[in-house]
Amino acid sequence: MDQLMESTSLSPFLPGTNIQFAWDSTSLGWLKTCPRLYQYSMIEGWRSTGQHVHLDFGSYYHHALELYDRFRATGQDHNEALYESVKYCLEVTWYRSQDESDQLGKPDGPVDWGHNLKTRETLVRSVIWYLEEFGVNDAAKTVILKNGKPAVELSFRLELDFGPTNGAAAWNESGKDQPYVISGHLDRVVEFADGIYVMDRKTSSTTIGSYYFDGYNPDNQMSLYTFASKVIYQTPVRGVIIDAAQIAVGFTRFSRGFTFRTEAQTEEWLANTKHWLALAEGFATAGFWPMNDKSCHQYGGCAFRKVCSKSPEVRQKFLESDFTKRQWNPLEPR
Repeated sequence: MDQLMESTSLSPFLPGTNIQFAWDSTSLGWLKTCPRLYQYSMIEGWRSTGQHVHLDFGSYYHHALELYDRFRATGQDHNEALYESVKYCLEVTWYRSQDESDQLGKPDGPVDWGHNLKTRETLVRSVIWYLEEFGVNDAAKTVILKNGKPAVELSFRLELDFGPTNGAAAWNESGKDQPYVISGHLDRVVEFADGIYVMDRKTSSTTIGSYYFDGYNPDNQMSLYTFASKVIYQTPVRGVIIDAAQIAVGFTRFSRGFTFRTEAQTEEWLANTKHWLALAEGFATAGFWPMNDKSCHQYGGCAFRKVCSKSPEVRQKFLESDFTKRQWNPLEPR
């Protein structure tokens, strides 16, 4: 099985079809939530404006912490690594390309997401405060890989021992059936107390407590990370450490939680995944993605709820007027 990925422009779909062979936790999560949500998000690539805010903020937050981990693993002290992380945040949220400036009708300047919580200030503050709390004397130590590099922001790709059944061999250059591929990105792999864990960093606007962490057991993303890590490192991985940040206007509050997976639980997740991927192939072959109307109001409401509430013949117009195209590709490394 391939462990780490190089940059690729490959499509996650079998050529000429909507049969997806390369999956990550995001696309699998869309499918499990609602096939229609999967159709709009993965197949057609529709995104609401608000999603850009959270994706960009989260990406900058993760990369800033990644820089810190890398500098610390190579011998830099806390202040030196913190400086590089803050410098990155200030630079990435200030400069715009000329095309972006022209499109916005504004000169180069600080990024304005138009969001009261996700701002340049709260990004920098959250990075500094997190590293002051967990960066200096963190009991979780970054695993150093066999190649001498720190195990941070790892892109992985794992081939499964089964794949699509609908003409898959015709699309594989080797003439063999195309297996399903599970891909993703690990924030960090650490040694902590009694074992090895994946570490995942989350940002949220909600209060973080036991109820918040309970939401990750069971959870598709955390099960996928545990499964992938066990295969990659050929060693028992106990589960995932979740470092959560509550982002508010006047403060950022942090809390650390754990979600564990036994060997039997990861095997069960894989068996369930095989079933879900077969369903996705069936939907793609039929060209029909049914709406799961029991999910429309979950988690604050689906972004496409307004679209799905309309009569079928006018939904395309609402998609084109309220959403933009931004294709998601599980094969693209961060």
